[in-house]
Amino acid sequence: MGGTWVDWVFLAVTGGIAVHSLTYRDADGEAPWVHLLFGSIAALFFMKVLLQDILQVVKF
Repeated sequence: MGGTWVDWVFLAVTGGIAVHSLTYRDADGEAPWVHLLFGSIAALFFMKVLLQDILQVVKF
């Protein structure tokens, strides 16, 4: 396990964005496509930093 404090802050921010965006529903109970798009992008970056920089599982 490794990573700098910047990696941990990045994980916290992108994780929060991903959770909020992917679980958000408007007044009609539908998920806007923009929230789903940016939530998916945030989740991908979260997984990339977690696996590559923190856990050092994936090497590029």
